[in-house]
Amino acid sequence: MQLGMCGLGRMGANIVRRLLRAKHECVVYTRDQAKVQGLAKEGATGATSVQDLMSKMKKPRVVWIMVPAGDATEQYVNQITAMMEPGDIIIDGGNSYFKDDVRRSKALEPKKISYLDIGTSGGVWGLERGYCMMIGGPDAAVKHIDPILRTLAPGKGNIDITPGRAKFNQTAEEGYLHCGPSGAGHFVKMVHNGIEYGIMQAYAEGFDIFRSAVSEELPPDHRYNFSLPDIAEVWRRGSVVSSWLLDLTSIALAESPTLAEYSGFVQDSGEGRWTIQAAIEEAVPADVLTAALYVRFRSRQEHTFAERMLSAMRKQFGGHQEPK
Repeated sequence: MQLGMCGLGRMGANIVRRLLRAKHECVVYTRDQAKVQGLAKEGATGATSVQDLMSKMKKPRVVWIMVPAGDATEQYVNQITAMMEPGDIIIDGGNSYFKDDVRRSKALEPKKISYLDIGTSGGVWGLERGYCMMIGGPDAAVKHIDPILRTLAPGKGNIDITPGRAKFNQTAEEGYLHCGPSGAGHFVKMVHNGIEYGIMQAYAEGFDIFRSAVSEELPPDHRYNFSLPDIAEVWRRGSVVSSWLLDLTSIALAESPTLAEYSGFVQDSGEGRWTIQAAIEEAVPADVLTAALYVRFRSRQEHTFAERMLSAMRKQFGGHQEPK
C-alpha cells in the first residue's frame, strides 16, 4: 500500500522505515531535504514540496502528517486538503487537541475527504517494537488503511491474551484500536499521556526517597546506601510495578546512577494539560495526574515565590534559617 508522509522527525522517519521494510510504498516530504534524500536512499520516493508529494501519489491518496501539534499541523492540513479530492484520506498522527480534530473533520465532510486522528505511542523504539495506535474517524477510512496499521502495530508478540476478550475488538490485541469518531483517537492518547505523567512521577519520587535514605539527618541505624540501578533492575522481574517505563528507568540508571548530567528541567506536552482540562469539564477528580503536571511546571523554576514565602513565614514564626 502507498502512504505519503509529511514530517520526518524521529517518529515520522521511523514509521516510514517500518513500512518500507514490509514493502509498502512511501512518498516522503519535509522542509529539510537532507532527510528526504536520506530516506530516498532507503527506498522511499522523495518529494521536494507538498505539491510534488501529492503529484506522486496514487488515488485515493493517503497522507500522514507527523509534525508538532498546533500551527505546524494546521498549516499542513490546510495545504494538503486543498489539493485533495473526494475519497482521499488525511491522517494526523501527532498529538493534536481532540477538539481540533472534530473541527477539521467537520470542515472536510462536505468535500468527502476523510480525516483520521491517530494517537501514536512508541517513541524512538517504535521502529523495532512497533507503535501502539489509537484511532478516531470514519469506519471506511480506517478499514482502507488497515494494511498500514497492521504493519506499524507491534502485533500480539509474546503477551498473553486477556481471558474473556473474545467478544471485544481483536485489533486491540495487535496494538491498534479504532476508538470512535473524529477526535476519539487523540482523546485516548491525551489521557494515555496524562497517565504517563503520573506513573513517571511516582517512579521519580520513589527513587528520590531511596537516594535520600543516606541522609545525615537520619539516625545512623536508619540510613541506607541503596544501589538505584539494582533496585530498578530487580523490580523489572516479577514486581507488580514493572512496566516499560521502569525498563527505561533501569537503562538510564545503569548508564548514570547519579543522573548528574540532567538538570531536572522537565517539559510538558499539551496532552497533560488537556487531560486535566477534560477532567475539569467532566467534573472527574484527577488528583495524581494534576499533581504530576504541576511538578513539571515546578521543575522549570529554581525556586518559586511560594517557596520563598514559606521560608519567610518559617523565619518569622519560628526563627528558622534557610539552610546554606
